Amino acid sequence: MFRALLTERLQAALATCSLNLPEGFVPAVSLASDSRFGDYQSNAAMVLGKALRCNPRELAGRIAAALQVEDCVSKVSVDGPGFLNFTLAAQALESRVAGLLEDASLGVPKAAQPRRIVIDFSAPNIAKPMHVGHIRSTFIGDALARMARWVGHEVITDNHVGDWGTQFGMILHGWKSGLDAQALAKDPIAELLRIYRTMSSASKTDPALLEACKAELVRLQQGDEENLRIWRECVRLTLEQLQRVYEAVGISFDHYLGESFYNDALGPLVQRLLEQGIATPSDGAVVVFSDGKLPPQEDPFLIAEKDQWKPAPCIVRKSDGGFLYATTDLATIEHRIAQWGAQEIWYVVGAPQQLHFRQVFAVAARLGLRARFVHIAFGSILGPDGRMFKTRSGETVGLLEVLDEAVVRAQREVDGREHGLSEQDRAQVARQIGVGAVKYAELSQNRLTDYQFSWEKMLSLQGNTAPYLMNAYVRTRSIFRKLEQPFDAASATLQLAEPAERALGLKLCQLAEAVHDVLADQRPNLLANYLFELANAYHAFYEACPVLKAEASIRASRLLLCEATSRVLKGGLGLLGIEAPERM
Repeated sequence: MFRALLTERLQAALATCSLNLPEGFVPAVSLASDSRFGDYQSNAAMVLGKALRCNPRELAGRIAAALQVEDCVSKVSVDGPGFLNFTLAAQALESRVAGLLEDASLGVPKAAQPRRIVIDFSAPNIAKPMHVGHIRSTFIGDALARMARWVGHEVITDNHVGDWGTQFGMILHGWKSGLDAQALAKDPIAELLRIYRTMSSASKTDPALLEACKAELVRLQQGDEENLRIWRECVRLTLEQLQRVYEAVGISFDHYLGESFYNDALGPLVQRLLEQGIATPSDGAVVVFSDGKLPPQEDPFLIAEKDQWKPAPCIVRKSDGGFLYATTDLATIEHRIAQWGAQEIWYVVGAPQQLHFRQVFAVAARLGLRARFVHIAFGSILGPDGRMFKTRSGETVGLLEVLDEAVVRAQREVDGREHGLSEQDRAQVARQIGVGAVKYAELSQNRLTDYQFSWEKMLSLQGNTAPYLMNAYVRTRSIFRKLEQPFDAASATLQLAEPAERALGLKLCQLAEAVHDVLADQRPNLLANYLFELANAYHAFYEACPVLKAEASIRASRLLLCEATSRVLKGGLGLLGIEAPERM
């Protein structure tokens, strides 16, 4: 990465200048905000000038004089109040782009210290269909897993399905009293959801029914064989349907360890929390209070109320003896560290659960569970009206419904174009475009913000969309299909003479920086934005620089650029879990 190389050289120059640097100071290098001044820039002199109380522009001059960058930079300039600007040498840039064609990792370096990372994402509930609310966790988690593996981390993906809880009392009673066997055979999840809703609604006005449902749950928890048999069948039927959803979007998991897997560990865990003084009895429940070691504003066990800090304890066992999500999550952390050797655990879960995870991570630390815990929060998907995305009847939109509709709409677009594809090929392209469009619409958003779901926008060939990126990739491949003979890349020499060629070459070298930035802050939209910029750069090159009509050596050089762009676009989309069609 040029950015990493320039950062390293800047650090060496700062050491040469014998400055009294702030502890842990690392000079920041970023893409130049104005390409007229260079390719990369650093405000290190301005930051240090303030800290060291010296003139930043003079300091920038000292740093520039000490820099050893002749092998990769043709020009270093000091501009404005003290910016250091770097223009890459043509030979260094050409060499790096050419190297992409021989590097299976597309210039993305392996992590200096690979980690074993468990990524917890998707997590639907048993006996319920996946809905639009699962889009964010599922696609963000999968993209992060792909990128972490790409740079050499050992990634373990775990789908922590909700397969244990109070809803099963109602499902069990409904199964025994009103199951429609034919409906179950036709659409298991729809029938399980129907009996749950029927029991839930009826029990609100029928106390006897509510007690009967609770009794079924108790029998399940006590190991009643009939109830366990029904529960296992519910789990099996749901996982089969979930698998069809995941296959449709090209996602797989290493484990499906649901809540039930940890059931036997919960009681002993609470007992240890009590014995170690981490938890304490409170009004019949067992809770974890603040230990007073953090400032109130940083303490997850305190909440501000009327200018006072009041306790907000983490409940690990209810007064009726039942356990909560916090208890299960703590048992899950123990298992992941003890059995899988997890060094990091990433939870891709919605922003409303922030307090929950802050408390769980704090309790885990008190238990001595050593790992890096990360809550990767995200916002909501909104409908065109700016409200939560629902059907006209007010129901949550099913994920399969969204995917099917996307493919149908993409099929209309594909069928309306003259491209010489067979019916089977058109169906395949429609699937790639439809599913890819839904994924990209999610992954191109800042995960912390809400966004509006728009069919028209996500399937458009213009703007920051999957079809636009796919079209750029298809353009790169179409050039090679027009060649009379196969292109011999080994005999070609890359020359970035024209501004559009150089701009494209520079952008190609920045995939590594985009992937690094994604993993630093778990934000896949940074890679999506990079790919959009790359597609823009390629389209600008395509319009400004004729390829097939160019003179022989220039033609060969530009074909190299097209091949490198093709590989980076396809590889980058692949890291987002998106297939790139060869034709559109």
